[in-house]
Amino acid sequence: MSTTVVDPYAGTPVSSRRQFLHGLNPLSKVAAVAPAMLLLIFVRDLATPAAFLAFASLVILVGARLNRRTAALLLLALPLGVLVIGFGFSLWVDAANVDSTAPVMQLGGWTLYSGAVEIGLATGLRLGAILALALIGGLTTTGPDLVRASVQQLGVPYRIGYTALAAFRFLPRFGHELSVIRAAHRVRGHHGGRGPFARIARGWGYIVPLLAGAIRHAERVALAMDSRAFGAHPTRTERHLVPFRARDWIFIALCLAASAAIFLTLTS
Repeated sequence: MSTTVVDPYAGTPVSSRRQFLHGLNPLSKVAAVAPAMLLLIFVRDLATPAAFLAFASLVILVGARLNRRTAALLLLALPLGVLVIGFGFSLWVDAANVDSTAPVMQLGGWTLYSGAVEIGLATGLRLGAILALALIGGLTTTGPDLVRASVQQLGVPYRIGYTALAAFRFLPRFGHELSVIRAAHRVRGHHGGRGPFARIARGWGYIVPLLAGAIRHAERVALAMDSRAFGAHPTRTERHLVPFRARDWIFIALCLAASAAIFLTLTS
């Protein structure tokens, strides 16, 4: 009788050939967009970051598995955030530097000029484009795979990589512990009532049991790592490999070529 062992930390298998981003090495998705993200910091026009925002959104829509929340983030929240940030930054622009442009809004002695709006939108588009490029890897990469790729391809010591990953996994554990503590307090009628003072009292009562649960979890993780001789040797055998394939090089080359074409076309 054979038994199939499933790796609980392995990434979700690719369900379609069109969703190619999930099958790429995490480092390739970082290397493909990092130069463009760096150069976007120094551009000041509107067209270049807008083109990168559209390019990154197209890559995500074609190559990633999107649920409703992720699609809403990409198609609604991100453009709305660009507009809000752009308008907010336009209010901070010194009017003396743009008073030669056409006025857009005037309230009493304060005037909003079109030059200030353009500067604010350029800033918002830059931030939105950088975020969209980062989402290419962020939406299609798991934390364990990124750590494995860093250890296997970049030579990051596994003591650092997997220790950081273990610390990162404390966050969802804290959320679970907090939900259990809240349920237990509600069952016991502890710190009932409404209003800000009752909420503060309830929050204060969560601190001690949450710290106790965190200490217990840390002890279990430490014992599990010691039982597997974590840190006893300079290298470890990897159970789950994250190879760097030819398709990763092709993806990097295509993204760099597209980025260069956008920069050369719109900034020349």
